[in-house]
Amino acid sequence: MLNSLDVPKDPAATRVVVAMSGGVDSSVVAAVLKREGYDVVGITLQLYDHGAAVHRKGACCAGQDIHDARRVADALDIPHYVLDYEARFREAVIEPFAESYLAGETPIPCVECNRAIKFRDLLSTASELGADVLATGHYVASRRLADGRRALFRAADPERDQSYFLYATTPEQLATLRFPLGERDKAETRALARDLGLSVADKADSQDICFVPQGRYGDLIERLRPGAAKAGEIVHVDGRVLGRHEGLVHYTVGQRRGLKVAIGEPLYVVRLDAAKGRVIVGPREALATKIIAVADVNWLGDEPLAQAGDAIEVAVRVRSTRPPKPALLRPAGRGAEIELFAPEDGVSPGQACVIYADHGPRARVLGGGTIARAASDAAAAA
Repeated sequence: MLNSLDVPKDPAATRVVVAMSGGVDSSVVAAVLKREGYDVVGITLQLYDHGAAVHRKGACCAGQDIHDARRVADALDIPHYVLDYEARFREAVIEPFAESYLAGETPIPCVECNRAIKFRDLLSTASELGADVLATGHYVASRRLADGRRALFRAADPERDQSYFLYATTPEQLATLRFPLGERDKAETRALARDLGLSVADKADSQDICFVPQGRYGDLIERLRPGAAKAGEIVHVDGRVLGRHEGLVHYTVGQRRGLKVAIGEPLYVVRLDAAKGRVIVGPREALATKIIAVADVNWLGDEPLAQAGDAIEVAVRVRSTRPPKPALLRPAGRGAEIELFAPEDGVSPGQACVIYADHGPRARVLGGGTIARAASDAAAAA
C-alpha cells in the first residue's frame, strides 16, 4: 500500500494529475491512486525524438514510452493527454547542456528538466486541469512538517533515491507535489505492477541521459554545435604536455579510460581548462577535493540560508551514485562554500552538490546548487 497523498478532500473529490513516463513506476502510481478512488488524469510529455533511437531500451519521454503510457491509461480507464514539450525541452535543457559541456563542465540535465519542465510547466498544466496535486513516480519522500509546510526527504530505498535530482524543487511546488513511491523499494513496486496486471511490469528502467542515444555525449555536442569541439593539449598536473585531444566534450573529471596517453602509471582527468582548451590529467590523488564552491543554491531549510551563521554541519552528495558525506556549509551570497570532512574524488563543475540535514538513510533535503569550482591544488597549478 502506498503512503497517503495527505490531502484534506475525500479521494473521489480529489483530482490527481499523474506524470506518466511510460515506465513501471509512474504506471503503478496511476493504477494505485485510481484503485483508491482518486480522480486520476494521466499526462505524458513528449520531450524529444531521435527516430529509431526512441525504441532503444532505457529511453524515456518519446516513441515507445508514449505508447506504453497510453496503453496503461486505457487499461485504467483514465483520461490521458500527451503534451508536445519538444521546443521547451530543447530551449531549457538540451541547449544549456551543450553550452555547459563546451565550457568544460559536466552538467546534469535531469535537474534542469525537473526544475523547468516536469515541475514548473507541468504543475501549471495540472492547475489548469483543476488538479489538487501532481503525483510522480520519483523515489523521494515528501512529508508534512509541524507548521504545515512540506519538506523533501531521501527515499526509503537508498539504491533508488532520486533526491539528488530534485534539490531544485521549491517550497511552493512541494505544497502540490506528491511522491507515492518514496516509502517503497523497487522490488515492491514491480511486484505491485504484476499484481495490478500492468503491461509495463517488467519493462526495463530508464538509463543515462534520455536524449543522448547510446550515451555518446560528444556526438550530440558535435551535432548541436558543429566545429565547436576543438582539439587541444593533454597536460599533466606537473606541466608536461603528454599529447593531444579531440575536444573537451569527450572528457569528464575522473575519467580514466580513453585518454590515449601513457607515462607508466594510471592517469585520470582532474580538470578541464576551457579557456586554454586543455585536458589536465594526473594520478588519482590529484582528484582529491575538500573545498567546493556552490552557486545558485536553492535552499529548503527552515530559516533563510543567510541566517544560518558562519558554518553549519550538514551532509552533501557531489555525485548521484554516492551517499551523503559530512561537511561544513558556509553561506556566500547566493551560493555557499562546502568544506568536506574527508576529501572526495572526481568533483566536477556543472554537477550538483546536494545538501542534507545529516547522512542518515532518510535525511531531509536542505537544498543544493551547481558546483562552480572544485579543482584540487594540483590541478589548479597546471
